[in-house]
Amino acid sequence: MVAGRLGFFPVVAPIGATVCYNSGQRVIAGRDRLTLTALHEDVQRKTNMDKSSSAPGAGQESVVPAAYVGPFILVTSLFALWGFANDITNPLVRAFKEIFLISNAQSSLVQWAFYGGYATMAIPAALVIRKVSYKSGIIIGLLLYAIGAALTIPASLMMEFNVFLVGFYVLTFGLAFLETTANPYILSMGPRSTATQRLNLAQAFNPIGSLTGMVVASMFILPGLEVSDFRQKEIAAHPEYATMLPSEVDGLITKSMEEFAESKPEERKAMMAHDLEVVRTPYVVIALVVLIVLVMFVVAKLPDTGHEEEQIHVVHLLGNLFTNWQYLGGVIAQTFYVGAQIMCWTFVIHYGMTLVGLSAAQAQNYNILAMGIFLGSRFICTFILKYMAPGLLLGLLAIGGGLLTAGAIFLQGMTGLYCLIGVSACMSLMFPTIYGIALNGLTPNDAKLGSAGLIFAIVGGAFMPRYQGALIDGASMVIAGQTLESVRVSFFLPLICFVVIAIFGFAVFLGSRNSSASATAAG
Repeated sequence: MVAGRLGFFPVVAPIGATVCYNSGQRVIAGRDRLTLTALHEDVQRKTNMDKSSSAPGAGQESVVPAAYVGPFILVTSLFALWGFANDITNPLVRAFKEIFLISNAQSSLVQWAFYGGYATMAIPAALVIRKVSYKSGIIIGLLLYAIGAALTIPASLMMEFNVFLVGFYVLTFGLAFLETTANPYILSMGPRSTATQRLNLAQAFNPIGSLTGMVVASMFILPGLEVSDFRQKEIAAHPEYATMLPSEVDGLITKSMEEFAESKPEERKAMMAHDLEVVRTPYVVIALVVLIVLVMFVVAKLPDTGHEEEQIHVVHLLGNLFTNWQYLGGVIAQTFYVGAQIMCWTFVIHYGMTLVGLSAAQAQNYNILAMGIFLGSRFICTFILKYMAPGLLLGLLAIGGGLLTAGAIFLQGMTGLYCLIGVSACMSLMFPTIYGIALNGLTPNDAKLGSAGLIFAIVGGAFMPRYQGALIDGASMVIAGQTLESVRVSFFLPLICFVVIAIFGFAVFLGSRNSSASATAAG
């Protein structure tokens, strides 16, 4: 959800109506008009605002009312929990490649399972939550989260990559429940006028979990792997590697690992057992933390801000959504955005190791830097949003992301890596901006199922890394006389994603300008 320009909490016109905001005035263009009920609510709200404006302390409604402070803090902790899970998993794509000696395409199945769980459970979670309390939805989510994290125990003991995938898949069933529940629950904890501020405040804790996950991977998982030690010993034993391209060195070390596995299978098995134990430990810890939080939610007295009992008319709802080009475009753009984000944040480690010669832990540190840039840029872009239309800003950010991705493809060494890190600045506001644009103008009931569709769009993070991994396994290319290693070639995929996002952003911007002009002419 985006503050300022994108507000879909006020009265909403029926689908097909064009609603424009100009200097605080609502203008309805075309045949459709506000329903009598909505008009009554609008008048009533203005009346209430007039009354409150003369009262002491008018215009100073609490972001989090005193009665909701405790529940707000408890629910906000969930934002950090799912942030941790998201960003401790990304580095495992490279780690599993070396631990299990599998291809990049195979190791990228980590993201297939992780984000596929979101896609599978997003809509079912939304339908369940309509029928139960927010508290019940959160408890279901936490339980699935803990079960998925705990599945890393049998996975590591059995040394089975596929069992890890099942664990990640179940874990994200829980995350889908938590995200689908926590966001609207936070919105409901207080005045509608401060709902956006309240959600932004809660969302500020998500990056804390993300950074924690990145730091744990950088400081405890990647450096603690014996395959990392093997890599460093190989580099020390071959001084000639210093004169070779990092991509060549990476290939030779992988070949040495394969030869070691064939010649010394018992030692290789012991190495795998050690490394999988290192991977397992943070997931066991987070499973215990999640269970503690689950118990806190079970015993806590949380406000029941309502759930719906009326029958869901799915066909009617889907008809409304599929005839709304802005919503459909938003789902498509969100799919490509999530794909671009996961690709850039997952394969930055491959980029740093293969093209720059960094260790896995060093490359992960640049991922942490990218997250810091992402956070700083979010505040800057939120400020800019006060003065620029969301669609226009989205289009410009997508162009910037595309240019920086092109830099990562065509520029050598650290310059290319810095371009890849800089992409995070352009991605910072894309998810909430697309989310808000897609739902803007929908009726509340349509928006509930529509929001589940936007969560389902996270499936882009499952499919696209798989394709990028396959490209990394492929051959290099020669473009304009320049030989591009397969890792560079793979980043054409996020470049295409940014082109799609830019088209959507500018289409929305031009469409809103035309609607405003039509509304002004009609008035």
